[in-house]
Amino acid sequence: MTIILKNKETLKFDDFSFKCTIGKNGLSKKKIEGDKRTPIGLFSLGDLYYRKDRNPKPKTKLRCLPIKKKMGWCDDKRSKRFYNKLIKINKNIKYEKLYRNDYKYDFIIPINYNTKKTRLGKGSAIFLHLTKNFKPTLGCIALKKKDFLILLKLINKKTKIKLN
Repeated sequence: MTIILKNKETLKFDDFSFKCTIGKNGLSKKKIEGDKRTPIGLFSLGDLYYRKDRNPKPKTKLRCLPIKKKMGWCDDKRSKRFYNKLIKINKNIKYEKLYRNDYKYDFIIPINYNTKKTRLGKGSAIFLHLTKNFKPTLGCIALKKKDFLILLKLINKKTKIKLN
């Protein structure tokens, strides 16, 4: 089954519709780092990362990994080795911090965009994550926590997401 982005504010999966938000500058076939756009395409999903100190392990068929304080996601266009990958925070590499003070990354699922044969500068850290106010993202897709938890019960590691 596939999660489908119906429009800029609706994700559909099976008979379910979820209100969502996407990148501030809309969708793009030519995503580049920092353009605030959500990439167009059909992508697989990664593991679920969650804040164990704030939430119990959710019911899902995805592999669940607790977010630790030193976890980051490399968005450094100069780092051929780590770009668009989970890393242990290193002050010499630019990264997106996963252990945040706000709630947005209490649950995140990486969308596997630019992960196989990673190309520097083509965009990184594209996630499904949480929102409370549906403000546009920097390129991710965000849902309310209640909807995110429902979606987690429905999907599995074979689920894809179609963004167009």
